[in-house]
Amino acid sequence: MKILTAFQIVTIMVLNYTVLAQEPTRYTEPPRELKEIIEAPSTPSLWLNPSKTHVLISYPQEMPDISELAQPELKLAGVRINPENYGSSRTRFWEKLTLMKTNEKEEYPVIGLPEGGKINFFRWSPDGKHLAIVIYLPKTIDLWVVDISSGIASCWARNLNDAIISSPIEWAPDSKSILFTSRVLYREPFPSTNPLPEGPSVQQTSGVVAQVRTFQDMLQNPSDEMKFEHFATSCIMRVSENEEPIMLWNPGMFTNFSTSPDGQYILVEQLMRPFSYSVPYSRFPIWVDVWTHEGSLFKKLAEIPLAESIPQGFSAVRQGPRSYQWRADAPATLVWVEAQDEGDPKKSADIRDQLFYLEAPFKDKPTAFLSLSYRYAGIHWGWNNFAVVYESWWETRKVVTSFFNPSEPGQEKIIVWDRSRQDAYGDPGRFITENNLQGKQVLRTNKSRTKLYLSGQGASPEGSMPFVDEFDIDFKQTKRLWQCRAPYYETFIDFMESDGSKILTSRESIEEQPNYFIHDLKRKKVIQFTSFPHPYPQLKDVQKDLVKYTREDGIELTANLYLPAGYVKGSELLPVLMWAYPEEYVDPSLASQVKESPYRFIRPSRLSPVMWVARGYAVLDRLGMPIVRKDTLEPNDTFIEQLVSNAKAAVDYLVGAGIADPQRIAIGGHSYGAFMTANLLAHSDLFAAGIARSGAYNRTLTPFGFQGEERNLWQASDVYLKMSPFMYADKLKTPILFIHGEDDNNSGTFPMQTERMYSAIKGHGGTARMVVLPFEGHGYRARQSIMHSTWEMDRWLEMYLKK
Repeated sequence: MKILTAFQIVTIMVLNYTVLAQEPTRYTEPPRELKEIIEAPSTPSLWLNPSKTHVLISYPQEMPDISELAQPELKLAGVRINPENYGSSRTRFWEKLTLMKTNEKEEYPVIGLPEGGKINFFRWSPDGKHLAIVIYLPKTIDLWVVDISSGIASCWARNLNDAIISSPIEWAPDSKSILFTSRVLYREPFPSTNPLPEGPSVQQTSGVVAQVRTFQDMLQNPSDEMKFEHFATSCIMRVSENEEPIMLWNPGMFTNFSTSPDGQYILVEQLMRPFSYSVPYSRFPIWVDVWTHEGSLFKKLAEIPLAESIPQGFSAVRQGPRSYQWRADAPATLVWVEAQDEGDPKKSADIRDQLFYLEAPFKDKPTAFLSLSYRYAGIHWGWNNFAVVYESWWETRKVVTSFFNPSEPGQEKIIVWDRSRQDAYGDPGRFITENNLQGKQVLRTNKSRTKLYLSGQGASPEGSMPFVDEFDIDFKQTKRLWQCRAPYYETFIDFMESDGSKILTSRESIEEQPNYFIHDLKRKKVIQFTSFPHPYPQLKDVQKDLVKYTREDGIELTANLYLPAGYVKGSELLPVLMWAYPEEYVDPSLASQVKESPYRFIRPSRLSPVMWVARGYAVLDRLGMPIVRKDTLEPNDTFIEQLVSNAKAAVDYLVGAGIADPQRIAIGGHSYGAFMTANLLAHSDLFAAGIARSGAYNRTLTPFGFQGEERNLWQASDVYLKMSPFMYADKLKTPILFIHGEDDNNSGTFPMQTERMYSAIKGHGGTARMVVLPFEGHGYRARQSIMHSTWEMDRWLEMYLKK
């Protein structure tokens, strides 16, 4: 950094004093250029119904008022619950829904939804004729169903429970009824005041190794246990049009339920006691049962115990059966997986996971039908003798895709791809699925079942060019059906015709807002389907480039460079805001791959650094920040050195291109990017200021792993200490702005991290500012919070980069 003269130091002190003397006492809004971008409407999303006759257009809720976040909230067992309506207190909503026929272009509204209700969730019926919608209201959660031919909605049920269930509703395969989770209405409401404690909260360990990450919102005492059990307990109900809901079997703490494809059985998972004070509810004991269609217990499948002591490592899993599901292409066959290495990735094992199945009426012993060398990562079901299985392994970043025959348990799987998930250039894409007549996801194929279809990003040195391929099952060869072309970035959404002749895509360019298009592949014609207007006219002439540069060890890096409208490179040196998020690589050769597109629409999300191009800054966003494994060292063993090398390469590029004033460059990031920012300011003199949002700065407070680090503090104490900018607070003299949500529930980034880091800098005479946003979590949602955070960031940049 440039050494300041005594006059400059006094000037900055006076400016700082003047600003502090004018501190706002309430929420503040940013300058007009930024406010207009923030208030621009979000891009709607489009959802095609199973019969391909209609689409649903959903308009996301814009910034809610802070009063919405201030509503009552319970923080229990890793989940946040609204005690007034028995729903999630941190969910996101849709502003409105409209419908459109696929052969027309006129939207028509969904009519009759309750005023004041918030649209939380929706799902098409298997036949595509109706749309189920979950509506949050202040005191209840309702189920509404829309007849899509008319757009008229009617209420089918009230008082849903959406506290811990993965999905509160599911259509029956015949599209005539819906299963949903309801409150236990005959129970008394939970008291609004906490009961007096009957004694202290006590925990004890008995010598069993139980290393857990820094989970938040855990149960604390018996009172919390009672609250959690009350709000998590629900009834599974069935309802049909113009009929009263019917309760099935007994209430329970249900986390998941699903109907078999033939509609005769219901797979049910529910939590049981004992609870834990150190892990979230997903690790509590689980009972897995099969019920009849009418709602009586038919088969008890498993009683899975509490899992506090899952082994260390990202490929570690709990012991016993897991990932229960219905086979999508069979009437009623259950499938699940069990670890064969006690869930411990450190143990040597030829077979890591074993898949089992059990057919209705579930009286025989389960049949082992597929052995996996890595961890199970999902199945795409096809037909009687064909399916695709995925497996992965964290340590090597391996992903394996294989074909197998579900009808022949002893038959070996056929490996199709064995590759690194970090190899973007070699990514063949994912197999495309579609809903069958029962509403279950199966592989899309041709009539003779000789072809599958793939959709991928098409990463290349020139940028991402998404594609659709036809895949020959016998010959394992692909044929390209469609690929986007410059100057557009266009992604596949869905097939529009059963013969695959038409596809729906989302297309955008640097200057064109994303809109939906229909491609007739046979006639090679393209028809625009939607016409959403440009939301940011003031950014239309902004310049965007995908730039490449090289760090000192030869690794090529990329970033998105945004320059103000009308700016000519070399004409003047600009203040610069750089924004990044580190990523680890076990294979250094993959760190240079381009994963961005130079043709993406300039669409800054709220609080995006890209907004500051409207204020005259050059913005280098998503700059390459790879942390690679070197020789026998783990990536984090040289984290600081690589971090600084990445940043220096970016600064050198901007300065060498005649764009940046080297004395007016700021670095910023969110979460792990905030951690990166504090480290860069502590270990380099490349920047004039920093912005760190919702970060963690002391790794001794996350002692059992963080981000991609599997080792614990006691196994790699030097790494934990060296990577912690908190330990170097005495060296952090560059001005840094901290912003954090007061109710951050992300693992490891509790607000104390920012509070302690700020205090450490203050104690050593550094320059820092800490802004704590009331009611906000890891990301910021309320209008007041977003506007004020933008004002804080803008003022910080103006103070240290322009003044």
